[in-house]
Amino acid sequence: MTAPLLELKDFCVSYRAVEALHGVALQVREGEIVTVIGPNGAGKTTLLCAAMGLLPSGGQLLLDGERVARPSVEAMVARGVSLVPERRELFGEMSVEDNLLLGGFYRWRKGKRDQRERMEEVFQIFPRLRERHAQLASTLSGGERQMLAIGRALMARPRLLMLDEPSLGLAPLIVREVLQVVSSLRKHGVSVLLVEQNARAALQVADRGYVLEMGQVALTGAARDLLHDRRIIDTYLGIGSQKAA
Repeated sequence: MTAPLLELKDFCVSYRAVEALHGVALQVREGEIVTVIGPNGAGKTTLLCAAMGLLPSGGQLLLDGERVARPSVEAMVARGVSLVPERRELFGEMSVEDNLLLGGFYRWRKGKRDQRERMEEVFQIFPRLRERHAQLASTLSGGERQMLAIGRALMARPRLLMLDEPSLGLAPLIVREVLQVVSSLRKHGVSVLLVEQNARAALQVADRGYVLEMGQVALTGAARDLLHDRRIIDTYLGIGSQKAA
């Protein structure tokens, strides 16, 4: 069996004296969608930020079985990893097209002049962005802004896309639309590590899931099994979650 695309072993993150993540073990294989769910403050966003090199970490991070000794944003992007942060961080006074071009800047800097080709691929995934290509990002709806954030990350041609709370602030119908697109990314050769508060919606599109509680993995398994696990149902998939999904 080939090595996982991403593997974390005994992964730890501390904020001064406070340990935010402790001994996390996690894998994402080629072609998989893996979700991390858990309560607020469990360390989900910290996990993504540290894996992307935005925060110092301990333990091991491996890509294709090779250890990355000091994860950094540049090193992770160079190895085919992109992150869409929770706040999306778009350039509101720039057009949709210019935001996308910025997403391909790393490839351009490395001498790869395929930005227009990549943009066409993004427009095929998100036809609405083609319609809005000349609009300022600040004028887009919440769902369109999320599509643009994902599209911008795809401009770097990642093998692994890490998504932090893509459903945040979106109406239920738009959540379904965005997550359906996330599910379709496998067809484009993109694996996904998805952090999501909407546990039901996340488990419905994922292959496997991890439950993070107080900075540790409390439970892991196939997403379909977690959807029917009584502990998950009682804690995360109650009536409110059903309505949100």
